[in-house]
Amino acid sequence: MSDLLGEMIGCLEAGKLVPYLGPGIWRLEEGIEAPFPTGGESLSESLARRVAVPGRVRGNLSATAQYIESNRHRKTLRKLLLETFSVPVPKLSLHDRLATLPYLPMIVDVWYDGALRTAFASRSDWGEIQGVSQAEHPGGWTKAFGPDGTEVPLDESARWATVLYKPLGSVSPAGNFVISDSDYVEVLTEIDIQTPIPPVVQARRRESRFLFIGCRFSTQTERTYARQILKRSSDHHWALLPAELSRNEERFLRELRIERIPLSLRDLCEGLFRPLEAAAADLSESRRES
Repeated sequence: MSDLLGEMIGCLEAGKLVPYLGPGIWRLEEGIEAPFPTGGESLSESLARRVAVPGRVRGNLSATAQYIESNRHRKTLRKLLLETFSVPVPKLSLHDRLATLPYLPMIVDVWYDGALRTAFASRSDWGEIQGVSQAEHPGGWTKAFGPDGTEVPLDESARWATVLYKPLGSVSPAGNFVISDSDYVEVLTEIDIQTPIPPVVQARRRESRFLFIGCRFSTQTERTYARQILKRSSDHHWALLPAELSRNEERFLRELRIERIPLSLRDLCEGLFRPLEAAAADLSESRRES
């Protein structure tokens, strides 16, 4: 295990480790309860409690979102999602620790909350790229936002020290959501040729290893997004996953050479981040003394 952590620390220091965060991170940190749904099924159920949907789609997030969009208008769907995720969010130590690292060229986050943006609020050298819905932004795939939430040209992202990439959108700062069947049809039609994936993401993933935390690969859409975002990266990655996986998930891990890490989130953070935090503190102290 020390060899594994040493290898991961080496990737971090070289700027070649990319955290890939899923909604399950909120269930991994002890003592924290998310104020919003933390998975596709629970978000689908939450939407269905406020808008009646047929039983055949209940529990399927993209189908539930599509039903609401088709029968109650896209504005209703967006309003419900804004209400769901525009809530005070507790701080996760994982987010805070990621925000202190100077070695991260990119973080991928595939849920709709704005917690990671909040964690980076004290920094000015980063920005966020979000996937957007063709229903609301015809002809566009992404929007870029600076640290203050102002929309900026996508080209500006090349100058950021850290890119927060939210391929499914986020509640903040502008309420973009890729969530319905029609949203996914548009993206998945083009994603194999990489059109929806921003150039800066394609550049920063090269030769990088991804660290999946709080993700599942139980649906074809989840697997497709991960596969296409990892394209042309390293041939070896890591994942913090629960014990029980489906056959499709096991096959996917083998296909992409994703190694499971037998650690808790707390142990991973202590083993991976604390040595770097200690080294940064020592460097800061030596600079003050000199």
